[in-house]
Amino acid sequence: MNLPLGYRYAATYAGIRKDDRPDLGLIVSSPAANAAGVFTQNRVQASPVKLSRRHLSISHGKASAILVNAGNANCATRTGDAVALAACRAAAKRLAVPVSHILPNSTGVIGVELDPARIVDALPALISSLSETRFHDVANAILTTDLVPKTAFAELTLDRGMVRIAGMTKGSGMIQPLMATTLGFVVTDADLGATTLRAVLRRATERSYNRISVDGDTSTNDTVLLLANGASGVRPLAREAPLFEEAVSTVMEELAKMIVRDGEGASKFVTIGVSGAKDNASAARIARAIANSPLVKTAICGADPNWGRIISAAGNAGIEFDPAKVDIDMQGLAVCRGGVAAHFSEADLKSQLESPECVISLRLRGKGTGEAQFWTCDLTEGYIRINASYRT
Repeated sequence: MNLPLGYRYAATYAGIRKDDRPDLGLIVSSPAANAAGVFTQNRVQASPVKLSRRHLSISHGKASAILVNAGNANCATRTGDAVALAACRAAAKRLAVPVSHILPNSTGVIGVELDPARIVDALPALISSLSETRFHDVANAILTTDLVPKTAFAELTLDRGMVRIAGMTKGSGMIQPLMATTLGFVVTDADLGATTLRAVLRRATERSYNRISVDGDTSTNDTVLLLANGASGVRPLAREAPLFEEAVSTVMEELAKMIVRDGEGASKFVTIGVSGAKDNASAARIARAIANSPLVKTAICGADPNWGRIISAAGNAGIEFDPAKVDIDMQGLAVCRGGVAAHFSEADLKSQLESPECVISLRLRGKGTGEAQFWTCDLTEGYIRINASYRT
């Protein structure tokens, strides 16, 4: 897969992590890109989140670089704002771009002071090693408890030529988006304005990152950025705009699903479909409630066809529906019809639920046309082990 034109990448170990592996990444666009971002709705927000938002506002949606560190969230500390700004100033000076063109990002432990010198001192070597081919180095540098790097790509041939899209993300725990989730960076060499880019990102996020959950927790650092630098010289025609948006959405959906598959301690990937709600937003709320239920997730872990937990979770979503008009399928088998048990073989379904892929479908009988799909994973003892010792 060919990477988008006009971007360079670099990663290095800056001493932020406890273990000796890359923890500082840089993505640079030449020329400066139009940029859009979506961020956490957690009321506690990390300093890089607040500063990235401010920079996008000051620059009117322009960005020259994404600077990201792992190992420290730079959140809930006395010096967080100063650290984020110092890192941006140092990067901007060496890249000869406005400070507002640097978008800072951090991920890692909350509440631990971050020494800005770790980043500032590493920047000369980091910048000197920038290369068009080091995309995957950055994808590795941003990982925390992730077991695997997460990348996705697309190429789209339009009337005026080809455009390329590349995305990377990280995330394994503290995953339940209210606007975005974890860190996600998507870059393209298509020529699009900042206003268009914001609309594309908002809609693409809604069908991808906003449709996943690992543990129901929303991070203080959640950020997804979309950059378009126009280096291809190709601006999609008006009639091609849906094709471009679909390509971006597909890339982001692939990335989002990778997060769920790599969920902390996860052994099963779960797809939840809800249909028949009064609108799509209502269907999404029901699907999210099912996905976030520890009882549903532990039942899936144990291959227990306990559909009662599913209908109970749906009832906790805050959406009005008639319980007597609920149908539920698991692995394509009817387990509930009209709000009561359907006839099925527990042994057969339990065997099917041992699969690493699980599908749950909930239908509300009636005239509603709202539907949504959600992705989650099971909840295992492995999740507890990982998070019981995350800081130590």
